[in-house]
Amino acid sequence: MAQTLEIHPQNPEPRLIKQAAQVILNGGVIIYPTDSTYALGCHIGDKSALERIRRIRQLGDRHNFTLVCADLSAIATYAKVPNSAYRLLKAFTPGAYTFILPATAEVPRRLMHPKRKTIGLRVPESPVAQALLAELGEPIMSTSLILPDDEFPLTEIYDIEERMGKLVDLIIASGSCGLEATTVVDLSSGAAEVVRVGKGDPAPFA
Repeated sequence: MAQTLEIHPQNPEPRLIKQAAQVILNGGVIIYPTDSTYALGCHIGDKSALERIRRIRQLGDRHNFTLVCADLSAIATYAKVPNSAYRLLKAFTPGAYTFILPATAEVPRRLMHPKRKTIGLRVPESPVAQALLAELGEPIMSTSLILPDDEFPLTEIYDIEERMGKLVDLIIASGSCGLEATTVVDLSSGAAEVVRVGKGDPAPFA
């Protein structure tokens, strides 16, 4: 069964954050809060952890995974960001948006869209997620905690423990997250295209 760590949503305890980061570094799969929904996460370079997440979510090889980053400079390490995209990223990060951009060589190929060579990137406005990222010093490979055949993400901890307790290594309990995933904006072709409407206001990209 997964371990559950209760971490304060606004003032995350450093000792518990360090413990959670160690699970990621050891190859574990975790569930952690963001500013939109709870998310599944693992180390960016861990192939077996990624495959576990694929099985949990039943994702095909064309799914755009997301790198959850601490800030804009981290995004620039993992994505090719033209000036037009940079202005948008600067205006709307941190926030409940995922941006799709061409990946750089820093991104493992298995995380990219196989044909388009793109990657999703986001900067969450969540103290717990930001504390985790600071402890790790690198992005978290992530995807929203929406299970196959479910319409909405899992948000209540008792539901998450009941349905996910045998599938992951660690659950961070940090209050109830929202039911809306991020708004996804594709910037890979130069123009902004909203491909999923979620918590972030899509109007600026219309």
